[in-house]
Amino acid sequence: MYYFDTHAHYDDAAFDADREQLIKDMYDFGVKKIINVGADVESSLKSIELAKKYDFFYAAVGVHPYDVGEMCENDIKLLQKCFNYYKVVAVGEIGLDYHYENTDRDKQKYWFKKQLELAENVEKPVIIHSRDAAEDTFEIIAQSRIRSGVIHAFSGSAELAREYVKLGFHIGIGGVITFKNAKKLIKVANEMPMSRILLETDAPYLTPEPYRGGRNNSQNLQFVAAKIGDIKQIDPSEVIKSSSENAEMLFLR
Repeated sequence: MYYFDTHAHYDDAAFDADREQLIKDMYDFGVKKIINVGADVESSLKSIELAKKYDFFYAAVGVHPYDVGEMCENDIKLLQKCFNYYKVVAVGEIGLDYHYENTDRDKQKYWFKKQLELAENVEKPVIIHSRDAAEDTFEIIAQSRIRSGVIHAFSGSAELAREYVKLGFHIGIGGVITFKNAKKLIKVANEMPMSRILLETDAPYLTPEPYRGGRNNSQNLQFVAAKIGDIKQIDPSEVIKSSSENAEMLFLR
C-alpha cells in the first residue's frame, strides 16, 4: 500500500528552500508516486525535469485557464512534443475559471478546446480545472471525444459528479474535504464509488486540517484518506489502496 498524489506543483517557488529533502521525506513516508502538474509552458517543462530527476515523479503538461492569455499555436506544438518523453502522462491542468469578472471567457474556451484536442491526439487523459464555470466546463467536455481524466479539486454537486463518472471521469479530492464548510464535497465523497476517487494535494495549496493555511505537501494525503474513510465508514488503508490503484489505471497503464 502506498500513496499516489495525482496533483502537485513541486516546481513552485514555495519549495525552493527545501525541495530535495522534502521529496526524500515524502518517499520515505510512503508517497511512492506523484504527478507534477503544469500550469503554463514553463512549469510544464519544469514538471518534466522533476520527472527525470526523481524515479517516482511523473509529469502532466498544459496551460491553466489563468495563463491562456498569451498562448499561441506554437505552444500547442511544444506541449505535444513533450509527450515524446514516456513519463509525461496527462494533459493538464486545463479548463475554465470564471472567478474573476475581467476573465476573457471566449479565450479560455478556445484554448481549453485546443488542449482537449491535444489530449485526443496524444491519447492521454486530462486533468481538468473548473472554478465558477461548471456548466461550460461540462458542456465542452461532453461535446469533445475525451472520456478519460480527472476533475481536479472537484467543487460541484453530487449530481454533476455522477454525470462526469458517466463520461468516464474520476473525481479528484484533496484537503478541502477536511474543511468545516465542505458539506457539498462530503456528500460527493459519500456517494461516489471508491473506484472513481483519486487523492490529490495541489501542493503547496489547499492544505488540509489540521495544517490549513500552511504549505501543503504529499504527506498530508493521510488526512484526506482518513476523512474519506470516516465519511464512507471504511478503513483509511482501503481509501489509500483503492485510490492508488485507480491512479495507476488512469495514468500509468
